[in-house]
Amino acid sequence: MLGGAVFAQKKNANYKYHIRRAASHIKIDGLLDEADWLSADTAAHFFMVLPMDTSFAKLRTVVRMAYDNDNFYISAVCYTPTSGYMVESLKRDFSFLKNDNFIFFMDPFDARTDGFSFGANAAGAQWDGTMYEGGKVDLSWDNKWFSSVKNYPDKWVFEAAIPFKSIRYKKGIKEWGINFSRNDLVTTEKSSWAPVPRQFPTASLAYTGTIIWDEAPPVATHNISVIPYALGGITKDFENHKDAVYRKEIGGDVKVGLTSSLNLDMTVNPDFSQVDVDQQVINLNRYELFFPEKRQFFLENGDLFANFGYADIRPFFSRRVGLNAPIRAGARLTGKIDKNWRIGVMDIQTGQSSSDNLPGQNFGIVTLQRRVFSRSNIGFMFVNRDGTGSAPAPGSTAAAYNRNVGAEFNLASSNNLLTGKFLALKSFSPGVQGHDFVGAANLQYLSKYWTFSMQQQYVGENYKAEAGYVPRTGYNKLNPLIQHNFFPKSGSILSHGIQASGIYFFDERFRSTDNETILSYLITFRSRATLTVSGLDDYVKLLRPFDPTNTGKPMLPTGFANHWNTIDVQFASKPQSVFTYLVEGAHGGYYDGGNKNTLIGQVGYRFQPYVNLILNASFNDLHLPAPYGRNKFWLIGPRADVTFTNTLYFTTYVQYNEQARNMNINSRLQWRYKPASDLFIVYGDNSIPSPFTVKNRQLTIKWTYWWNI
Repeated sequence: MLGGAVFAQKKNANYKYHIRRAASHIKIDGLLDEADWLSADTAAHFFMVLPMDTSFAKLRTVVRMAYDNDNFYISAVCYTPTSGYMVESLKRDFSFLKNDNFIFFMDPFDARTDGFSFGANAAGAQWDGTMYEGGKVDLSWDNKWFSSVKNYPDKWVFEAAIPFKSIRYKKGIKEWGINFSRNDLVTTEKSSWAPVPRQFPTASLAYTGTIIWDEAPPVATHNISVIPYALGGITKDFENHKDAVYRKEIGGDVKVGLTSSLNLDMTVNPDFSQVDVDQQVINLNRYELFFPEKRQFFLENGDLFANFGYADIRPFFSRRVGLNAPIRAGARLTGKIDKNWRIGVMDIQTGQSSSDNLPGQNFGIVTLQRRVFSRSNIGFMFVNRDGTGSAPAPGSTAAAYNRNVGAEFNLASSNNLLTGKFLALKSFSPGVQGHDFVGAANLQYLSKYWTFSMQQQYVGENYKAEAGYVPRTGYNKLNPLIQHNFFPKSGSILSHGIQASGIYFFDERFRSTDNETILSYLITFRSRATLTVSGLDDYVKLLRPFDPTNTGKPMLPTGFANHWNTIDVQFASKPQSVFTYLVEGAHGGYYDGGNKNTLIGQVGYRFQPYVNLILNASFNDLHLPAPYGRNKFWLIGPRADVTFTNTLYFTTYVQYNEQARNMNINSRLQWRYKPASDLFIVYGDNSIPSPFTVKNRQLTIKWTYWWNI
């Protein structure tokens, strides 16, 4: 049975679309009045995915495609039951489930593991990203393409041109994987051209149909992009009474298409300044928090590097590079050699870091991925960090080098019901021997009615990934989960089910250190609102001293045991309203026999399609014995997205963090004056709320231009 699932042929191989070369120029205006659109084949019989996957879609969607020497063209006529639409705003890379949208998923190698996604919401906001792990989309990736949306009383029309230079594919391949997805909030219907079971996203590449080209897609004779930038800014540190610091920088990237599927990225004096601030959180965790990568240089084929390992075992984490030191230069070679082989090679040189007393560093990473069976793959990775000079001052504790080597097997059955990963890693550092390796595995079965999964991890106490993200070492971990869903045939509830899961940590001798057992009941209403009720049982035996308030108070000692129970209730409103909300409340115990009450809320209102207002807030109330006493932490984060057009955005984000005694303001104006070319004006400051004292302020103006040679 398992062998059949792994080796089986493509699930939706019978869904085929024949694409033909356009006879004349196609103008991207949303009108579809060219003769080539009238003569093109259509893909029109969509299947319902949500609320239930047992019938054809009620809403009609008609898709057509064509191409010429330079572009791949696609159009979609999305018929609606009433005039108007539901969208958050005109902002790029919108939330899929909160917008009426049309999106398509393209797999040029028909390997059903990775590809590209493009689309738009009903107001014309663009969506684009790279695809990885068979159905996930990385929306951080932006590239050069063109689209237009027109609205009518009974439909809206999407039309787009994707330059062949903007995607990666192999010369001579005449069959590509593809699927089209439609989301309509008024009817709460999600649909796709090739049918997808409701438990999977419509992005699932296991269920794509096929584009059949009348001739092999054209390959660009040269594909070079030069992306220069110029930046000016001023920063003032009021807290330390320092003079204003002025920034004047130029630099840029070069992207060279060595083949139509293999890309070389080079950068000189790159600017990795944040133009989108990280969301703050109340940190009551004993371990380092994870924030995702947002910098452009690391994004194309980023899954080759970032997704090797697990979320909490990453041998390479790009945000380690250049975190506190300037990046002088870097190069990345990534892409596909053929249908079965992917490669990633990266080398980056940083300068010295005076603040951390570190010498310059060289980071070298090599990763290979080999497709096996129908959708599985074997991956290999080597990560090397070397100091390349003397520390700027005596006393540096940095090791001369740190290296990691690893292999993993990623299992994905042809129908996606069975997935898993088997991982082995070893690190090499000066003076370290033994307990420096990782062994981990997980297996998941996901059907409409049942979910079973089990994950196991071992991380040795001497394992080091200095260029990675491994917040905890010296443990064994078990993470089981089982869930069963019920589907009433009528009534306001679409589905409901019970879920039991646990996270159990042991030391290297399998002595229990901390664990959490969770029993939940999950309800999804036909309106797409959700309700979750959970009971949690926690046990923690501290492996090192810990302040349960994370505010600098005395530490609980190593070995101190804690046990408590918590009840948690969360309700999220239906997404198709202009007014949306989420509320979550939790009550239970905490460290040292204390109690913790938590209230989390999100309120949103949109003035379609130009303004989207969101207020995030959380309140933690800790009742602990002396010397901690009562601690109350508010985190309030209002955000306003104003989208004047689908190329001009203004965002203001305010974050008040009572635990960190910090208030942050980040305002950003972004003008995308040409595809993939931007002008940013960013203002930010940090201050102490009470008594109000400004800590620092900064103003940055950044210009980028994407020039295809």
